[in-house]
Amino acid sequence: MALVVMCGQPCSGKSEAAACLAAALRSSVPDVTVRVIDESSLHLGRDESYKDMVVEKNLRGVLRSEVDRSVSRDGIIIVDSLNNIKGYRYELWCLARASGIRYCVFFCDTEVDHCRDWNVKRQEKGEPSYDSNIFEDLARRFERPDSRSRWDSPLFELFPSREEIVESSPVIAEAVSYLTKKVDSKTRDVKVLQPTIATQSVRTTEGNSLYEMDKATQEVVSAIVEAQSGGLGLAMNKISLGPDLPTINLRRPVGLPELRSLRRTFIKLAGQYSLSGRPPPTDADSAKRMFVDYLNREIGG
Repeated sequence: MALVVMCGQPCSGKSEAAACLAAALRSSVPDVTVRVIDESSLHLGRDESYKDMVVEKNLRGVLRSEVDRSVSRDGIIIVDSLNNIKGYRYELWCLARASGIRYCVFFCDTEVDHCRDWNVKRQEKGEPSYDSNIFEDLARRFERPDSRSRWDSPLFELFPSREEIVESSPVIAEAVSYLTKKVDSKTRDVKVLQPTIATQSVRTTEGNSLYEMDKATQEVVSAIVEAQSGGLGLAMNKISLGPDLPTINLRRPVGLPELRSLRRTFIKLAGQYSLSGRPPPTDADSAKRMFVDYLNREIGG
């Protein structure tokens, strides 16, 4: 139904605003599932998640994957995180577009000095907070949302340092109205993102291809292991998978660890090839032919 991206400096009031927005949505549409995805829901701490660029990048990947699994036309997802990089907000916007749902950014526009003071007070109270160095680094790298950008529009702005964060806040009421309003062909003030042919086919094809390739390559590996353990076909160093499939030609015995490594490499290479060329096969036999050809080049006689 919708994806809401919370945005703001660290300790700017995002989590409180997200909680109020979620409560207001549940009151407005009690039959719709409203879920908040944040670091704590994934058992991740604040300092641990932002202590360096590598960990921070991994955090964004985990959050994005969870959003991708959760978005649907039947529920509302609120991403309560910094979402401080415009490129990352664009990635989340793409997920919403691919799912054909509504999208908006909810920006807690709080001055950095206020955020810093709130962070210190939380530290003193023993509440969830940021290490001072981590806070300063995140505040410095924050990229403000711009309503002129597709991935930052529509943009709902709340000013926590000047107004109270409550369910009845006008901007929360405005966001609830936008997210829950019924739309038809005449509606102009609510935008439901429409997936392009490319995003629709990529999501479907990638899912089918990955499943078929994973299953087919595992069957090939199992066949090789079984043939070697039973001594089948090893006199000629040939293993047959069926009448319509190529023969595996081995010049030496191959252990399961090596076969697993070759399988992982093949799947990775197939995925990289699909980004610049045609997509990987969606049927089992084609995947097996490709994998056998690869094995014959790598370990064949």
